[in-house]
Amino acid sequence: MRDRYGTAEPILADKIGNLPINLSTPIARRAAFAQSASDIVREMIEILSNSEMAKADRLAIAGGMAGATLMENAGEAVAQAVSARHPGSRLVVLAGPGNNGGDGFVAARLLAARGYGVRLLLTGTLDKLKGDAAAAARAWGGEVATAKPDGLADTDLIIDALFGAGLDRPVSGLAQAMIEAVNAQPAPVIAVDLPSGINGTTGAVMGTAIKAKETVTFFRKKPGHLLMPGRAHCGKVLVAPIGIPDTVLANIHPQTFENVPELWRDQFAVPRTEGHKYDRGHAVVVSGPSWSTGAARLAARGALRAGAGLVTIASPREALAINAAANLAIMVRPVEGPAELARFLDDRRLNAVAIGPGLGVSDATCELVLEALTGERAVVLDADAITSFATAPQRLAAAIGRRGQKPTILTPHEGEFSRYFHALDPVTKAGSKLDRTRRAAALVGAVVVLKGPDTVVAGPDGRASIAANAPAFLATAGAGDVLTGITAGLLAQGMAAFEAASAAVWLHGEAAAAFGIGLIAEDLPEQLPPVYRALLG
Repeated sequence: MRDRYGTAEPILADKIGNLPINLSTPIARRAAFAQSASDIVREMIEILSNSEMAKADRLAIAGGMAGATLMENAGEAVAQAVSARHPGSRLVVLAGPGNNGGDGFVAARLLAARGYGVRLLLTGTLDKLKGDAAAAARAWGGEVATAKPDGLADTDLIIDALFGAGLDRPVSGLAQAMIEAVNAQPAPVIAVDLPSGINGTTGAVMGTAIKAKETVTFFRKKPGHLLMPGRAHCGKVLVAPIGIPDTVLANIHPQTFENVPELWRDQFAVPRTEGHKYDRGHAVVVSGPSWSTGAARLAARGALRAGAGLVTIASPREALAINAAANLAIMVRPVEGPAELARFLDDRRLNAVAIGPGLGVSDATCELVLEALTGERAVVLDADAITSFATAPQRLAAAIGRRGQKPTILTPHEGEFSRYFHALDPVTKAGSKLDRTRRAAALVGAVVVLKGPDTVVAGPDGRASIAANAPAFLATAGAGDVLTGITAGLLAQGMAAFEAASAAVWLHGEAAAAFGIGLIAEDLPEQLPPVYRALLG
């Protein structure tokens, strides 16, 4: 049995750089390569935890794939990645005592055969290696030196095969010293499976962790490749098929996915030639007072650019002139208090409501939110719509529960999440970001979007997506308000809640990347048209 718990996406020329497919290698002869490249890319959205990846390994072996073959293919994938971008290098393979180290031995042997100058450093002794790793060490046949921090000098590249994704305790002793020495030297690092020191399921740094330039992982990615801080240690992640058949996923039933268009494209709202604006829904954004109308206006613009046929700002009378003067295509209506909001929303054509940005934290906000949650419409709760219930969290949870299956999405950042969900249930403090978001979604029976550089979307059915496309400059005032609007705009067009939230998060990140450095929130809606053109072809 393997203890690697690895994941991955395929090393294919049309997906990742210029990595070649060498049909003479064992990895290229496996059944995984029988599919076309486009088929493999389309299916690589599943993310497997350490335990799920271990199960995939077991199922592959039970189906007739030898563990030694999986290790050979994994080492070949690493050697292939090195050959593609680091020709003729002097390199050090840092191997650990488990199957991750075995992958390193295979890569060392294959690279030495290709003319590389290879030094192999082992943390431990050869007699402690077991099973497939011991066999790989014997096949290496070259010198094996005891790992020492000063053994990393005079190298062009380091292959990190120290620990795999299953590391669940803080590193210490020689392993810690080696990781610190790797990070202190200038040569780039290619990590096998995950940078040593990163937990594959949580993305946590287990005391200290290697900073890699590239990571080669296997079969499917893990949460640790996408969740921070793990993602920041991985560099570019390459995913290699190593012979585990996709059919094992039917027994694993993965519930976590990378947030890419393949996840939600089938539900994406595409305008029809014969359609009209009323087919594309009518989103309402509830505005705060005159001194905080910017948040609602940003959300409304986001909803309109996201494709909603009509968008209306429900505005207090004292803010009516400001909201009206600042908008052209967006309508503005005077709506004051929960009673007027109820009468306004009686129109069933108003099928999506965004509420919270700029409203203020108050009992009055609570009343508006509770009114918005009545009826059949889809509802997006953000910012003050969530925080206002921190002193009475069950009141909001109960109102959401009464909605049943009607689309409801909460979009907190970490501060809003902690203020509300920790008050609702302290258990939401524990675990990874993925765990916490899933727990929150189950508690309230709604989709929860926990924002950040690694935004997680979780549904009450257990599904979750992790986004990795948010650039650093998306952290700017008002960006979350635009995301709220984009989400409402997609809901207005009929997308289901989990898919709408995931799509909105992805579009939000792509729009920021399209603009680049210097981004402010007002730029985000205006970058959606080129993103849509690229998405829809």
